[in-house]
Amino acid sequence: MGLIRREIVKAFVMGAVLSVLPLVCGGDLSAKGKARPVKVRIETTEGDIKVLLYDDTPLHRDNFVKLVKRHFYDTLLFHRVIPEFMIQAGDPQSRHADRSKRLGSGDIGYNIPAEIVFPKYIHKRGALAAARQGDIVNPERKSSGCQFYIVEGRTYTDAQLDTMEMRITAALGLREPFKYSDDQRRTYKTFGGAPHLDGQYTVFGEVIEGYDVLQRICAKETDENDRPKEDVVIEQMKVVRR
Repeated sequence: MGLIRREIVKAFVMGAVLSVLPLVCGGDLSAKGKARPVKVRIETTEGDIKVLLYDDTPLHRDNFVKLVKRHFYDTLLFHRVIPEFMIQAGDPQSRHADRSKRLGSGDIGYNIPAEIVFPKYIHKRGALAAARQGDIVNPERKSSGCQFYIVEGRTYTDAQLDTMEMRITAALGLREPFKYSDDQRRTYKTFGGAPHLDGQYTVFGEVIEGYDVLQRICAKETDENDRPKEDVVIEQMKVVRR
């Protein structure tokens, strides 16, 4: 049960499927009583990536924080890396995994209801999103309880984005044609991303520091299963205030 396949632009996102675990968490309160945005530092053997978690995807935010605080991700690998697309981690079977082990099917025993806040959140470069199984076996688009990916992506032309809009309209069964905003088009044209996944996976955060580390990991040489030939290890994750 792989979690990012090559069918769509060399890849498609998949994940674990079982029961749903209710979670209650959230951000710390500031001195003025306002909730601080939740940030997590992902410390890897290639450097640190800091991500901001979105408050309007609370199930995914709280689950991620819970796993971080339990040190679930510590010593796991970025087990699948596809240049100009994404880096993926969270498979518990990747911990100290032998080179011969096929990775991508590990799960934590539950999934999370979809929180697809689209078109507000798109798969721009740096987007943090939940992996999941494909629509055929997972029509509700529930997320893996543990596997996630971070988008590197590439830039797109207006003509390519026109095509993406038509595909999104069809994939989501929209009555009216979907159109990106001017700002979203500008983002995909100059900053990059993976628009072919928009509206179909839960984006629950974004990179705020460490784009150079994301780029460095994406540049790693990989084997036939997209696993880096030199392991990229998550040394630890921490919830941070700054």
